[in-house]
Amino acid sequence: MKTANRWWLCIAPLYAFSLVFVLGPVLYMIVISFAENEAGTGFRWAFTLENFSRMRDPLYVQCFRESLRLALSTTVLNVLIGYPFGYYMGRLGAKGKRRMMFLLMVPFWTSSLIRLYGWIILLQAKGVLNNLLLSLGVIRMPLKILYSYPAVLIGMVYGLLPFMILAVYSSVEKMDWTLVEAARDLGASPLKAFLTVTLRLTLPGLMSGVILTFVPSMGLFFIADLLGGNKIVLVGSLIQDQMTRGGNQPFAAALALVLAAMTTVLLWLYRRLTGTTELEGML
Repeated sequence: MKTANRWWLCIAPLYAFSLVFVLGPVLYMIVISFAENEAGTGFRWAFTLENFSRMRDPLYVQCFRESLRLALSTTVLNVLIGYPFGYYMGRLGAKGKRRMMFLLMVPFWTSSLIRLYGWIILLQAKGVLNNLLLSLGVIRMPLKILYSYPAVLIGMVYGLLPFMILAVYSSVEKMDWTLVEAARDLGASPLKAFLTVTLRLTLPGLMSGVILTFVPSMGLFFIADLLGGNKIVLVGSLIQDQMTRGGNQPFAAALALVLAAMTTVLLWLYRRLTGTTELEGML
C-alpha cells in the first residue's frame, strides 16, 4: 500500500500539469468559441454558433483556401526533399549520422526570426541571389521574390524541413534491412523492393513528417508576415489579428478549434494508415 501511494505521488505532478496547462486551455478555447463577442469587455457567456457561421464569408473561405494551398505545397516539397535526405541519412555509418544530425540541429541554436531575416537579405531586390544571377547574366532585371507567395513557401519549407527529415530518418534507422535483401533474392527489382518493402516500413515516419509539416504550416503567421509582407494571410495570421487588433476572442477561438479538428482528422488518418497510435517522429 505504501508503494502504491508513492507511485501516485510521483505521477500526480505530471497529471496536474497536463490538466492545468494542456487540457485546461483547450477546454477554455472550446467554451469561448461558442460565446458572443462584446466590444470592450471581450466576450459574453451566451451560447451562439455565429462564430462558426461567420467563417462562410468569402474572405475567410479564401483565407482557408490559401492556407491549405500553402500547407499542401510545403508538405509536398518537404516530402520530395526530406524523404531522400532522411533515407540516405539513415543508411550512413555511425560517424556520418552524428555529423548530419549535428548539421540539422545547428539552425535550431539560432532564433527563427534571425534565420528568416537571413532569407530577407538573400531574396530582396538588391540581395545576394539577385546580385549573383545578374553577375552571371542569367537575368537582366532583379527578380521580385521577396514579399510574394514563393518567398513564403521557401520560408515554410526551410523552417519545417528538419521535422520531415528526422521523422523519416527515425523509421529508416529502425528498419530490418534483411527484408529488403530477401525481396531482392526473390527476384524483385530495386524499385519494386523499395515500393513493396522499404516504403511500407518507413510509412509511419513519412506520415509523421507529413503531419509535423502540414499542421504547423497552417498557422506559422510570422513567416507569412516577414517574407510575404502581409500579402499572404494564413489562418494563423487571422487568429493573431483577431486576438490583438480585431479584439474578437470567440471568433479566434472558433478558428483555432477548426484547426484543431483538422489536426485530429490527420491523426486519425495516420492511425488508420500505419496502425499505430502515436507519431513515430515524436518518439
